[in-house]
Amino acid sequence: MTCCPPSSSPSEESFTPTVFTPSEAAVRPASVMIPGGTGFIGTDKPYIRFDGEGPLRKGQVGAFTMSQGSISNADFAAFVADTGYITEAEHYGWSFVFWNQVPDYVGDTQAVPGATWWRRVDGASWRYITGPRCALINDLQDHPVVHISWNDAMAYCSWAGGRLPTELEWEHAARGGLTDARFPWGDAEPDDEKNIFCNIWQGRFPQNNTLKDGYQATAPALSFEPNGYGLYNMVGNVWDWTAETHRVPGRRSASGSDHLQAASPNKVAKGGSFLCHKSYCYRYRIAARIGNAPDSTTTHMGFRVVWDR
Repeated sequence: MTCCPPSSSPSEESFTPTVFTPSEAAVRPASVMIPGGTGFIGTDKPYIRFDGEGPLRKGQVGAFTMSQGSISNADFAAFVADTGYITEAEHYGWSFVFWNQVPDYVGDTQAVPGATWWRRVDGASWRYITGPRCALINDLQDHPVVHISWNDAMAYCSWAGGRLPTELEWEHAARGGLTDARFPWGDAEPDDEKNIFCNIWQGRFPQNNTLKDGYQATAPALSFEPNGYGLYNMVGNVWDWTAETHRVPGRRSASGSDHLQAASPNKVAKGGSFLCHKSYCYRYRIAARIGNAPDSTTTHMGFRVVWDR
């Protein structure tokens, strides 16, 4: 799974997702209208084939409004203040933290098999990003909220009167008016030295991050250059949950329709994160995708919201 979200669920315990009625206290984050029309999803130049990136397909998209960036700590704090909501990471009492974010005082931590840079840290949550006593959100109010499960994201969306985007809507928005572009800005490839278009890893993953983009972890939600629709950080920074159940497009039938693998319980996340690097996790591309358990939480999982008006 490399730098991507660990696929194991945080706990065997049951957790009942919460759905709220839209609240008058909800203040819509900075958002833009995304025009409807023919949307594109996938690519005819897939890189990670087993993720189901291809082929390039079309679909009709209605106009919608999307938050310009991922939901921020300030946005989420307002939601919690109004509802008293407890996230899944808080419910379980722990979450996944990237190894170089774990404070020294935490001591020994349990590594994820096959991805030892992910550590289980007791007390880590959206309030305490890297572990207990690390209430960094006071200094990161404009950064994306993290340690957010799919269920948490759905709860916020219901409170805000919105929803998570479909994968088609997400890709349509990320392209910003482009068609089969690899990135929201076009096809120019980010690198470790000069072409710094987004917040991803520079250097040798997972040992050395040179921080050429200026950030060891998240950047402000509204940072770097927006795409053609005025959206920020559609790739890099944090993963965005979508509304989709994870399926992989298969071969096309004679009629031209897609065959799909049976649905897994996992949900589709898009965009990659600050931990992506081409050598290990080339998923900071529009067509890239991954499926993850809806109750998994990490230091690089966030979300953005869409509204139907």
